[in-house]
Amino acid sequence: MNKQLLSMAITAGLACTSLPGLAAVDVILHNAKVYTAEPGQPLQQAVAVEGEKIVAVGSNQDVLRLKTNATQVIDLGGKVLMPGMLDSHSHAIKGGLQLELANLAGEQIPLDALEQRLREWRDNGKARRGEFLSVGGLPGTYWDDIAALEQRFNHGEWADQPILFAANDMHTGWANQAMLKRAGIDASTIAALPADARNTIGQHPDGTPNGFLADASYYPATDLLPPLSHEVLMTAGRLAVNYYKALGITGWMDPLANELPGADVKNDSLGLLPVYKDLSERGELTVHVAALLMANAKARPSDLDELDKVRQQFLGVHNLTLPGIKVFADGVAEAPAQTAAMLEPYKNSGLRGELLLDPATFGELVSAADARGWLVHVHAIGNRAVREALNGIAQARRDRNSGIAHSITHLQMVSPQDYPRFKALNVIAAMQLYWAAADESNMTLVKPYVDAMAFMHTYPARSLLKQGATLSGASDWPITTPEPWKAIYQAVTRKGPKGVLNAGEAIDREQMFQAYTLNSAKAMRLDQQVGSLKVGKLADMIVLDRDVLTVPPEALRDTQVEQTWFAGKQIYAGPTGLAAAALIR
Repeated sequence: MNKQLLSMAITAGLACTSLPGLAAVDVILHNAKVYTAEPGQPLQQAVAVEGEKIVAVGSNQDVLRLKTNATQVIDLGGKVLMPGMLDSHSHAIKGGLQLELANLAGEQIPLDALEQRLREWRDNGKARRGEFLSVGGLPGTYWDDIAALEQRFNHGEWADQPILFAANDMHTGWANQAMLKRAGIDASTIAALPADARNTIGQHPDGTPNGFLADASYYPATDLLPPLSHEVLMTAGRLAVNYYKALGITGWMDPLANELPGADVKNDSLGLLPVYKDLSERGELTVHVAALLMANAKARPSDLDELDKVRQQFLGVHNLTLPGIKVFADGVAEAPAQTAAMLEPYKNSGLRGELLLDPATFGELVSAADARGWLVHVHAIGNRAVREALNGIAQARRDRNSGIAHSITHLQMVSPQDYPRFKALNVIAAMQLYWAAADESNMTLVKPYVDAMAFMHTYPARSLLKQGATLSGASDWPITTPEPWKAIYQAVTRKGPKGVLNAGEAIDREQMFQAYTLNSAKAMRLDQQVGSLKVGKLADMIVLDRDVLTVPPEALRDTQVEQTWFAGKQIYAGPTGLAAAALIR
């Protein structure tokens, strides 16, 4: 770069940097509405890129003064340019499997149609897992009529064929009698359950199982499925990366990277990490993956040594980081499982769900991870689980001021007493606000069974923000869509087929833009490298097909990405995000 021009640019107030050996600017994108995601910064007009990084952000006039004959200059015609979006909780390779294997992707279809699809997927191999048939992605509403599933899939051609239907919540499923027999689940299994886990196996009046399984009781069935091959997982990884390119998502946090789909997670399990490493070595991991290792909720500090042995094998892999661990505090709130840990009992059972962590020791685990420089990411859906997760993080804060932003994800119900604790303890709220809808799940499977005051605080995004919490954007794909603009629309409107869910908890679109950019970068511990369009950061950027700053809320959900840039290179252009899923199948 011409030093005189650089000096003039700095004098003019242009956000620019002179890096050692800086050569000609490679790319300038100008004539845009540039949303930088830098707090308090107004819209800019242009961005200059040198190599992988941003070297200037400012007005058209100032940035264009940096061009040379070798610079690629792109006129965006007034379109919105913003940072690449980041998903702070995504099982992306499982999402890729959803595109590859037998999966309903949350679609409720009649049992006749489900049976027909099962036959098709059996015959084309998509449902076959060894001797078993497995279909994923069923909405939990199927569990409203277990008797119909029993009648359909325990007789005739299915009588001796083990079948497992997995819900899209990844916590529940239904197994036919042939599958239950293989898994060793019978009346004695139910009788041996502790009282707070009694809902995890559905039963007939005579005490025999009806096939419904939840959380820990679900694993004996899933453990029977043979592991997927590395080749299948690589295909799923490629599908996920390509889909996310089309959605403008340039990074995700994988909360269960040491899990192989359908297999038990052990401390020495490598899980999906070899897939990420292989994709990276082939130059195909054009996305930032922050991979978390799952730790048992009742793990002791010494158990982290085994996880670190796994972690050490994957340090230094390009575009892959391993910032910490993930812990389950509870299960899910929807009936009939009701394993989310609540402060108040469920109205139908009198139980309070299942708290998976031990309040007496969880703080020691969090503090031990914090002392290693690891973040802790906690699955907590019920308000009791949220409180105990915060209590554990509070111990780490008492022990030291590490500055590590731990996070709690899901946050379906949170006690108002705990709202201010998120800011006080520097805990990021990683919320899936696509779920903040007045739909069948919330209004039929949760609302009738939980305390009315607890339900008033369902997905309390606005309340948390008012108390100073940092909110990050997350999808939990493939449980629901990874499309961020659908989640942004939902967070702004809270609308659903059954009305509006707690309208007072709706938030502004700009708050969601921050959630999916800089705040998610903070949750992933990558905010020094990505998350905003700032000099010195990687040039991860997206160009949108509409002015998301001004369009009506209804227009937000169909926003399409026209270009995706990753580390200074355009990695996606062409078909819109809506067509992307079909395009990459």
